[in-house]
Amino acid sequence: MAVDLPLAMIAATVKIEQTQPGGDITVSGTGFLISDPKPDGSPRTLLVTAAHVFDDMPGPVAYVDYRLQTPDGGWKYSPQPLTIRSNPVLLWTKSPDDDVAVIAVQAPPEFARAAIPLSWLADASDFAGAAIEPGDEMFALGYPEGLSANPEGFPILRAAHVASWPLLTTPTYPRFMLDMRAYQGGSGGPVFLASALQRRPGAPPLAGTPYVAGLVAAVSAKYDWAFVIEATAIRHAIERLDQSPAPAPANANGFTVMPPPPASAPSAAEATKP
Repeated sequence: MAVDLPLAMIAATVKIEQTQPGGDITVSGTGFLISDPKPDGSPRTLLVTAAHVFDDMPGPVAYVDYRLQTPDGGWKYSPQPLTIRSNPVLLWTKSPDDDVAVIAVQAPPEFARAAIPLSWLADASDFAGAAIEPGDEMFALGYPEGLSANPEGFPILRAAHVASWPLLTTPTYPRFMLDMRAYQGGSGGPVFLASALQRRPGAPPLAGTPYVAGLVAAVSAKYDWAFVIEATAIRHAIERLDQSPAPAPANANGFTVMPPPPASAPSAAEATKP
């Protein structure tokens, strides 16, 4: 069955934020949910983001900005607390080599259902088989400067082109560049190739499997580019989580409806020009 990948990725993408002491600065980033059963086969939902998003949040609790559908068909903005550290213990698994972090979460049921399967993450053979090259168009989702597409908290979708070469030929450097307007707050957002219609002329057709290429790491608003950590690094971080799960206190990742954190950034629709 065909998958509407942009809509599926929007449903799985969330904003992560934490208000700093004093309440006047909010650090934000982007993450997305992956459904990956535990080694024993029991269900598990993982939140994936750039490691520096959590590194920049010194407090023990971050907020994951979920969106819950209401009975009348609308949407409700619903930030939920996520315990990310129990000092000095970090409760997420961080890749030792790449800017990738993974943490298990207890997401609201509708978000757990929206989490993408692990199989959608491209591996080395997918990159080679799809013949991804400079000029191919990809999409990225995120919350630039902490902004969302609307008051309900949906992420902003942007198009970009692969801007570097080679891709996945140097395993110690699994990243590539996108030519796009990228801003702080978009780090950790998913990057994906949605359709053969966005390929360069003469590119081979893609297989029917959805193709998530990686996540946004470093960004530069000055030069209009972003580094993407390839999906193979996300797979490795998940493998690391399975090999040595991070300890968690009894109340970690609890699902409790909470009010939005103070100083939460407005949506793009609410933002005004200076």
